Amino acid sequence: MSTMTSTAVTPSARSAEPEARFVDLLAAEWIKMRSLRSTYWVLVVSALVAIAVNLNAVHSDLTYIDRPARPGMPPYQYDPLFHGLNSIAVYLMMLAAASVGAISIFGEYATGMVRTTFAAVPDRRGVMAAKVVVVTAVNLVMGVVISTASFFGTNAMLASRHVGLSINDPGCLRAVTAYALIVPVSALIGIAFGAVIRHATATIVGLVTLLFIAPLMFGGDRYKLLKQIGHCLPAAAVDRLKQNPGNPYLDPGKYPATITGSWIALGGWVLVSVVVAIVVVRRRDV
Repeated sequence: MSTMTSTAVTPSARSAEPEARFVDLLAAEWIKMRSLRSTYWVLVVSALVAIAVNLNAVHSDLTYIDRPARPGMPPYQYDPLFHGLNSIAVYLMMLAAASVGAISIFGEYATGMVRTTFAAVPDRRGVMAAKVVVVTAVNLVMGVVISTASFFGTNAMLASRHVGLSINDPGCLRAVTAYALIVPVSALIGIAFGAVIRHATATIVGLVTLLFIAPLMFGGDRYKLLKQIGHCLPAAAVDRLKQNPGNPYLDPGKYPATITGSWIALGGWVLVSVVVAIVVVRRRDV
């Protein structure tokens, strides 16, 4: 005669299970990201479009560069940084990266996967830290590809016109670096908005308001305080960092931003976004 016995999982047995290492959390977040086909499409298409926008901007200017100088007129001054790393592509990159960052967090809340994640790994701070690292790394690669391809591609076209720049010229390395870093910075802002709002439409509206509408509200040179607040916005910071110091016709306007202040602004957005995302996810219920 045989008897059937059942084995119950005791709390001591559960505690004996090894805790997830941070490397395991990174691997899990990477699997989540690469399993979303929309992420690939957003990253690849936005990168190709941003590079194409920069290349086309410079290609369209070749006609004006080739025109002979008019008598009595000053020689035509062309700024490869302004046109080759233009603001239209910056806005496109920022929107794409912020959307990817937001989707990585509110997508889990929408599908309910976040409950499974936190049930398997109760350490919410560790999970969010891993997500931040993975999203930042992926978007940093995207930013580097766009920035380097745009800079070297546009200046290769301008080399025969003798107006191109080298990466060693004043301000060029700074401009390329800032152009690349705005992508992961925007992605982290997207994570913070997604963690706080947790709704797709409202998150995207909030991101568009911050990244694109707010700079219009804090522009102009009439009020110093409003101008200084505007300098702290991500788009304004990267615009200042990619300015060409060799452009004699550059008009900084009243109350211009400083290089140091612009770097601090980008760093501040990174710090605030990461802290907000981790604290909100840790303290709020699923």
